[in-house]
Amino acid sequence: MKTEERVLKYMEQHGSITQKQANDDLGCSRLAEYIRRLKEAGFPIIGEWKTGENRFGEPTRWKEYRIA
Repeated sequence: MKTEERVLKYMEQHGSITQKQANDDLGCSRLAEYIRRLKEAGFPIIGEWKTGENRFGEPTRWKEYRIA
C-alpha cells in the first residue's frame, strides 16, 4: 500500500490527520507532500491551522487535514 493510500485511509477512519499522528501512526514524515499528491489526484482535502501549547507551555501551531 502506498503512503498516500495509508494517509487517505487514516483520514477516513479517524476523521482527520496531523503531522504528529502521521509520524506516530504511519511512520510518515512528509505529510504535506502526500496531502498535495492526494489533492492533485482529485481528493477534496482541506487543511486547518490549529493552535495550542507545546510541552514547555509555549505557543505553537500545526495543520490538521481532513476530507471535505
